[in-house]
Amino acid sequence: MYFEQYILCRRVNTLLDKHGGTLGGKHGGIEENETIWAFTKNCHVGFSTKFKPFSFLSILMSLAKLKPLTLAAKSTLNHKPMSKTTINLSILETHLPKCQNLKQFNPILSQMILTGFIRDTYAASRILKFSTDSSFSHIDLSLRIFNLIEDANGFIWNTMMRAYIQRNFPQKALNLYKLMVDKNADPDNYTYPLLVQACAIRVSEFEGREIHNHILKTGFDSDVYVQNTLINMYAVCENMSDARNLFDEIPVLNPVSWNSILAGYVRAGDVEKAKLIYDRMPERNTIASNSMIVLFGRTGCVTEACRLFNELPEKDMVSWSALISCYEQNEMYEEALALFLRMVANGVMVDEVVVVTVLSACANLSIVQTGKLIHGLVVKIGIEAYVNLQNAFIHMYSSCGEIMAAQKLFNAAYHLDQISWNSMISGYLKCGLVDKARTLFDSMPEKDIVSWSAMISGYAQHDRFSETLALFQEMQLLGIRPDETTLVSVVSACTRLAALDLGQWIHAYIRKNGLKINVFLGTTLINMYMKCGCVENALEVFQGTEEKGVSTWNALILGLAMNGLVEKSLEIFSEMKKCGVAPNEITFIGVLGACRHMGLVDEGRRHFDSIVQEHKIEPNVKHYGCMVDLLGRAGMLKEAEELIESMPMTPDVATWGALLGACKKHGDHDMGERIGRKLIELDPDHDGFHVLLSNIYASKGNWDDVHEIREIMVQHGVVKMPGCSMIEANGIVHEFLAGDNKHPQIEEIEKKLDEMAKKLKMEGYAPDTNEVSFDIDEEEKETALFRHSEKLAIAFGLICTSPPTPIRIIKNLRICNDCHMAAKFISKAFSRDIVLRDRHRFHHFKQGSCSCKDYW
Repeated sequence: MYFEQYILCRRVNTLLDKHGGTLGGKHGGIEENETIWAFTKNCHVGFSTKFKPFSFLSILMSLAKLKPLTLAAKSTLNHKPMSKTTINLSILETHLPKCQNLKQFNPILSQMILTGFIRDTYAASRILKFSTDSSFSHIDLSLRIFNLIEDANGFIWNTMMRAYIQRNFPQKALNLYKLMVDKNADPDNYTYPLLVQACAIRVSEFEGREIHNHILKTGFDSDVYVQNTLINMYAVCENMSDARNLFDEIPVLNPVSWNSILAGYVRAGDVEKAKLIYDRMPERNTIASNSMIVLFGRTGCVTEACRLFNELPEKDMVSWSALISCYEQNEMYEEALALFLRMVANGVMVDEVVVVTVLSACANLSIVQTGKLIHGLVVKIGIEAYVNLQNAFIHMYSSCGEIMAAQKLFNAAYHLDQISWNSMISGYLKCGLVDKARTLFDSMPEKDIVSWSAMISGYAQHDRFSETLALFQEMQLLGIRPDETTLVSVVSACTRLAALDLGQWIHAYIRKNGLKINVFLGTTLINMYMKCGCVENALEVFQGTEEKGVSTWNALILGLAMNGLVEKSLEIFSEMKKCGVAPNEITFIGVLGACRHMGLVDEGRRHFDSIVQEHKIEPNVKHYGCMVDLLGRAGMLKEAEELIESMPMTPDVATWGALLGACKKHGDHDMGERIGRKLIELDPDHDGFHVLLSNIYASKGNWDDVHEIREIMVQHGVVKMPGCSMIEANGIVHEFLAGDNKHPQIEEIEKKLDEMAKKLKMEGYAPDTNEVSFDIDEEEKETALFRHSEKLAIAFGLICTSPPTPIRIIKNLRICNDCHMAAKFISKAFSRDIVLRDRHRFHHFKQGSCSCKDYW
């Protein structure tokens, strides 16, 4: 005992030395005041006189600094029992309610601890309740006050539980209940609603049922307040059956009961049952009407929501917020902002929830000035510190291109949550600052699935597909389960890079983990398989997708046409209509594309006419472009030009470009020159039009004109896009440029090219040197032709893959006539299937023939 007293006295003396003889009160924190309290308690049980005089004198000097609390300490010196003195009661009643910050609150707390008044139930409950209700007090301080109370009653336990729930610590509230039971404290009819609310916040029906069982055992199940919170808990956990059973068992329903069950149906989106409950209500209150406005907004019944809002005799802040949210959810952004202005003009209090909604409207309309005005209002009314508001401002500013304003807010934020980091990353990505987004991503203290998905999707959206796949593989190594958005982005990257192996692995992953293939994921998988030339796999995905949207059908129609299966593509189009799925603009791009791939002019015309006559769709410039390409490929150049001239909209350069390509194909140099010159004027930065015109001149032997076009390109800074071919081998995508000699296996590739040349010559292959638009001799032209990127990729494929695996290649430009002819010979000479996708379509080379039937 003596040793413990000695240590305690040493702690007091150390604290006195630290503060220069002043301890406790406004100079001390709660730890120091707890030490003093422990010391003074020991003074009543025979403390050693060796330390007593100095310590008592020091404490008395400390307390003398604390006014008006000094008189309360005299009882300590007289060794009288501590009780509810007049001074302490006066402090609680007069001074405590006036506290506005910790500096004012701490001296009162110190007084309660020093005098032992904290042991008084009334004083303890007043101090704890004030602490939990104060915005300036942290939850940890409230907990320390709670731990100082020796004999806590039910009110004190409930106060601490309520504090945890209000500060969004529901699990701590449930843990506190377990401690309460362990200490044999008695819960009451106020305790259980708090616990049920904690389970609702956690969306934990299992824990909620456990609490429900305790309620049944303790007999509080007949309390209507308890019943109402149980109804809410089951509704939040999406168990409307048990929620409704509880509701039906309540003998006397109060407004809260009706509101609780109605809110459950609203949350479940059950319009019919919600309407029945609303119509049955003895008295419809504002809360119930607000719930119905929310439901109408979610289900697109904007007119009903407006009618209900206008009929409300009394509109509160939630009423205004609900209708504003209704407008925003239904993309009526201008109406949402107009109603918000009315709300402010009518003097209705604005909270952070409604501001987040109108900031979303500003972001969607890209009206940053309005967003700035709202920012000023938020600062004026003092709610700018809410984290969800900060996140909404970051999103609004970045969506409007004001990334520096968003960054400034992010850097200055006092508190950042996961959404803050994700919002800033998304903001950088929206503004094209991919590297900044990655730097921020790497510096995140914690990453959730949204963070990974945002970064992976960002890479994919900015055509950085290799980095998309690399980050996804890193994600897999860390054992993070991808979501639908991530998978869609990764599959899209596989499509662009022709990374079939990884795409198939992802498909296997989806099946293995039982993930549902919805419209978006199904469409993306079909597109990936089609663009990798795996038609059977694409058809398998289509058949296995339960939910098929118009985009799913479109992916199949376009994919089949691209792979040369025109008849099958048109069959699927007929099947789509029989299934009652209405085609859209994209569908007809696929259908007309199928016709142009096989030169089906009459069928193409019929489908083009049906766009307006049968389906009441206004043809757009792409539909006209398809028809021009169809007519041009068929050699009907004059008719194609007349169609362009008759277009109801201004033809784009792609439409003129299709006719220019047809002129080159069919040797109409005069029309080609005229259209080529026109295109160079319309789009002087487009390298393809310069190259096409240059090739037309080269085919005529007009080398002066060729040099002129190249001079124009130099003057305008136009650089010809190099031909690039990609092939995947052992999970790695290899890229080849025309004339490439930088590949690590270039020596093996060179040997294979020599072998290919010899075999092709034996098969009767003769290079088409007309494809070389340079004024060089024939031998140099042949050498240049054999160094085209697709031939390099084919050579690499012959080295790295074994039969019967097809060699799969993606070319960024249209395959030239010579490479097309060479690929047919190679497929026969080496007995290998070659699947090559160029800018326009697929070419399946097999035993000397191509699926395009030489029509491309």
